[in-house]
Amino acid sequence: MKNNSEITPYISELAEISTQSNKIVPDMYLEHKVNRGLRDVNGNGVVTGLTEVSKVKAKEKLADGSEVSCDGQLYYRGVNIRELVAGFMKDDRFGFEEAVYLLLFSELPNKKQLLRFEEELSNYRSLPTSFVRDIILKAPGKDMMNILSRSVLTLYAYDDNPDDISVANVLRQCLQLIAVFPLLSVYGYQSYQHYHMDKSLFIHLPKPGLSTAENILHLLREDGKYTKLEAKVLDLALVLHAEHGGGNNSTFTTHVVTSSGTDTYSAIAAALGSLKGPRHGGANIKVVKMFEDMKRTINTESRDEIADYLSRLLDKKAFDNAGLIYGMGHAVYSLSDPRADILMSCAKDLAVEKGFEKDYALYETVAELAPEIISSKRRMYKGVSANVDFYSGLIYQMLELPCELYTPIFAIARIAGWSAHRIEEIQNAGKIIRPSYVSVKPNREYVSLENRK
Repeated sequence: MKNNSEITPYISELAEISTQSNKIVPDMYLEHKVNRGLRDVNGNGVVTGLTEVSKVKAKEKLADGSEVSCDGQLYYRGVNIRELVAGFMKDDRFGFEEAVYLLLFSELPNKKQLLRFEEELSNYRSLPTSFVRDIILKAPGKDMMNILSRSVLTLYAYDDNPDDISVANVLRQCLQLIAVFPLLSVYGYQSYQHYHMDKSLFIHLPKPGLSTAENILHLLREDGKYTKLEAKVLDLALVLHAEHGGGNNSTFTTHVVTSSGTDTYSAIAAALGSLKGPRHGGANIKVVKMFEDMKRTINTESRDEIADYLSRLLDKKAFDNAGLIYGMGHAVYSLSDPRADILMSCAKDLAVEKGFEKDYALYETVAELAPEIISSKRRMYKGVSANVDFYSGLIYQMLELPCELYTPIFAIARIAGWSAHRIEEIQNAGKIIRPSYVSVKPNREYVSLENRK
């Protein structure tokens, strides 16, 4: 059988031709006044739509019309994320299901509404008969996000009404996907562990009455056990990852694909493909690996050695030589990322319970030193601070979650936002999203085959 994954000399030759034929350089974007990546030269996003789902705030307008950076704020349907988190934590409740309800229906549920919604999600928390055996176990993969995408697309075949894009039917599909994402993710990981890593295979069924966070830990661990603090911290991470404005890559993908009139499964699979990229959903894995390299190569008790390592990171002389301090900086936030602030405070309690005090102290030191070092070496248009990925990787480590599940857990949370945006696009659009590109290739005459060199 031919090895279809092999890059043959001919393919290498074609790749070289393709590379040489690309004449587009960064200066051409300025020349043609094109905002590359829908961002201007200062990194500000180009407005492409309207949404009521969420809002990200990083600047304030002064009386003279100028703008100044402010502490980052994130709002779900107008509710400040800090207040939302403080509310359910004060009541000692899990908050993810409440956040999902808020994002989907634009209102905070009362006790009766929340209980009924939680029961509905619990009822949907099951997969079709033999789905795990036939779809997940019989075709084990090595990448959890690809397994998740494949499973979502396969669920289309199990839906008796997959192409109906009425709000009621799409809402039904979204609620089912929100409910089963933890199962698809964890079962995909168990399949990978068994068939590719020679580990014992165990499949737990979800438990009615448990929250989404509790069920993730129950499904993942062989003994199904977890502490209350572990579940609460994971629940908090899910809340903070559930939504982040319409402009992030995967959510914008959801809007674009939804505008074509396609089905829910295709739209969510497209969003998953976007989230899989290391520049989006995989960033916290890079943070963890960076810290592992740091602990392996320097004395992390020394602030001077830590500062030197961070400088070498920026100079492309440490870790992956990419010139980045992973987990620092954000496309929108400058002074602070509210999600990082909230996670940081909760990470401290978990670090004490799990014996990670030294690791937490190292993260704190890097968060303190990195902004000053970055500003001394980079031309900056705005401030820089730790982002949500900086602390989420540490939290997942302390929860003993495998790194293969870091991005799927992001998806388990973010499908709430994708669902809200998909429904909003269906309700308020009517036209396909079709951006314009400027062609910079000169016109040429056609040359007949016999006259080509």
